[in-house]
Amino acid sequence: MSTPEGEAPAGERILDATLALLARDGVAGVSVRTVAAEAGVARGLAGYYFNNKSGLISAALRRIGSQDFDLVQPAADGVDPVEHLRCCLRQAVDPSYLDPAYLSLRLQLWSLAGVDQSYAEINRAAQRRYLRGLADLMSAARPDLEPSEVGRRSTDILIIQNGVWLTAVLIEDGEAVDRAVGRCEALAFG
Repeated sequence: MSTPEGEAPAGERILDATLALLARDGVAGVSVRTVAAEAGVARGLAGYYFNNKSGLISAALRRIGSQDFDLVQPAADGVDPVEHLRCCLRQAVDPSYLDPAYLSLRLQLWSLAGVDQSYAEINRAAQRRYLRGLADLMSAARPDLEPSEVGRRSTDILIIQNGVWLTAVLIEDGEAVDRAVGRCEALAFG
């Protein structure tokens, strides 16, 4: 299917609408009908791309997981691995990640893991990918560390980052976020 120049493909618009509805109205606000209306497409087209509500939410979970994994991509050739890891740790608290609407979306999606096994598995797979990416970055920046120590430190960093994401929606405290990043840097480089 072709799209007018400058317009996102229908599948992307539908997924964007799903994410917007989840952030604004929660899981109860998501249906093929409401997503189609939000995306400005026919209900049948939304159903074609994602089949049903579960398909929409699964795709939303996968998109968030991919965005998280983008934070821990390997350094480009010639980039100092230590500075790259520092940059990646800072990116995790970029204002776009601490935006209340985005954090609300994350909370909605994380809560689904407690009530649906398929959503839980998507979340677990995304966390494992992120953790592996973070460990790879740390191994490149800290070749002196044993793999088990890299794994332990990476897990601790992930827990701190998740804590920032979970609480930043309720507590707006830039200094606390900076201290959390400092703790992550201390774990990575201390």
